[in-house]
Amino acid sequence: MLAACREERTSHAVRLSGATVPAEEHSALSGPVPRIMVMCGRNDFRERSMTKSANTRPHEGGKNESTVSSIELEQQVFGDNPTEVRDTDHYTQEYVGGMVDKWDELIDWKKRSESEGRFFIDQLKSRGVHTVLDAATGTGFHSARLVEEGFDTVSADGSPQMLAKAFQNGIDYGGNVLRVVNADWRWLNRDVHGEFDAIICLGNSFTHLFSEHDRRKALAEFYAKLKHDGVLIIDQRNYDAVLDNGSGGNRTYYYCGDQVSAKPDHVDDGLARYKYTFPDNSEYFLNMYPLRKKYLRGLMRDVGFQKIDTYGDFQETYAESEPDYFIHVAEKSYRDPGELDAE
Repeated sequence: MLAACREERTSHAVRLSGATVPAEEHSALSGPVPRIMVMCGRNDFRERSMTKSANTRPHEGGKNESTVSSIELEQQVFGDNPTEVRDTDHYTQEYVGGMVDKWDELIDWKKRSESEGRFFIDQLKSRGVHTVLDAATGTGFHSARLVEEGFDTVSADGSPQMLAKAFQNGIDYGGNVLRVVNADWRWLNRDVHGEFDAIICLGNSFTHLFSEHDRRKALAEFYAKLKHDGVLIIDQRNYDAVLDNGSGGNRTYYYCGDQVSAKPDHVDDGLARYKYTFPDNSEYFLNMYPLRKKYLRGLMRDVGFQKIDTYGDFQETYAESEPDYFIHVAEKSYRDPGELDAE
């Protein structure tokens, strides 16, 4: 377990967990600096500029009223009617305890890296990207890859337990100290400072937003956080296939752990509840909103993104029912109407 650590900026150095690093060697001083620079083991995580809870509701001014801190939860909380839980804030009660500890068994970093290849890296480098905000860090797979590839990366997530795991993974899988920030997308510009060349929101994370109001607000925050020629890369499960055909979810590219089962437990137009079964027979669940591809593309267009390219399992051409995941690459740079791709 990591001891709690706090980053302190001075004119000459950055202090991390008692160790002093020359400022010129610390990338945090060369790029956008988030308000929260705190990381530690799960039970010692402390947040400096906002409070997250297991049962939060936004109030006036963006403040939250806390009951049980999400960092203290060891078990998922769904109540007596799990399929009635359709609330954006509930994800903080889902990514806790054993689910976080076992998440990397589902991902399998080595196999995931092989299946993705250099798709995301090449998308970013082809656009001259330097600064990246990983808006859905999870346990840190993409953040760690971006840092290894030389991108100036800030890692954000709404789950403090996931961030704690990501921070540890950054050290364990390459000796990198990830710059992490506990942030809610709906208040992203309040909690993360500066602009970025690119924002990535991967791992089907956007589907944790259950209201259109929250989706539009989050996309608007992403748009505002990007530089004038920035790019947003956001993915989603192929819910069209799930809703229309009962198919999808072969896990070939995304969930690569071959000893873990990830299957729909309940699906309707407003909820996709998935069950994850691990080798020790433990079971965990995630409640998500089944976004259709055309709907999400329309939301991005409404917010102001200009050119949007959609890939199916990293391929430019595909049959609509075949991909497990869609990846949308949305550019902010202004285009004349005649240059835009038709819906």
